[in-house]
Amino acid sequence: MSFVQTIKNSPALKKFVHWCLIPSHQARPRLWVSWFVNPFFHKKGKGVTICRRTRMDVLPFQPFSIGDYSTVEDFATVNNGVGAVHIGNHSRIGIGNVIIGPVTIGNHVILAQNIVMSGLNHTYTDITISIEEQPVTTGQITVEDDCWIAANAILTAGVTIGKHSVVAGGAVVTKSVPPFSVVAGNPAKVIKQYNPATETWERPAK
Repeated sequence: MSFVQTIKNSPALKKFVHWCLIPSHQARPRLWVSWFVNPFFHKKGKGVTICRRTRMDVLPFQPFSIGDYSTVEDFATVNNGVGAVHIGNHSRIGIGNVIIGPVTIGNHVILAQNIVMSGLNHTYTDITISIEEQPVTTGQITVEDDCWIAANAILTAGVTIGKHSVVAGGAVVTKSVPPFSVVAGNPAKVIKQYNPATETWERPAK
């Protein structure tokens, strides 16, 4: 049995290791983990900028990667506690964004301000215990290459934003978006889609 499996199979040992990595009742890793452990587990491309006021809640027991010349701006939060977070090349995570894995962001993606992408949901069905104490579920969020997600949008667990698509400001995306589409509203719906036959962006037929 591997060392990692031994830890997973022992609740007491697992709790101790978790405490070593993260202070009790917190999501942010201890400084020694950020400085001396994460660099050996996570992949960071060349020319990456992670601004000083960014909150990087990334831990070694889940993958995290950020590609060449990508930026995470101030006041953003990136959390891989329950799922991997991958950011491609030449992508920008805007001011105040919240990225909770599992999330994959492609290349040349623009995320504006105050966007929430959470691949995590809390269960609530057992009324005998608090929601905080119940298990969580996860659903992969994927933003494919060349997308623009405008300010204050919300992407819910399990959705995919197809290549070269636009999510309008304030939209709440609860279903996957086809490539080359523009979506808006709550819940978000397709309002334009590229037609390769006419080489124009057209509104869908009603």
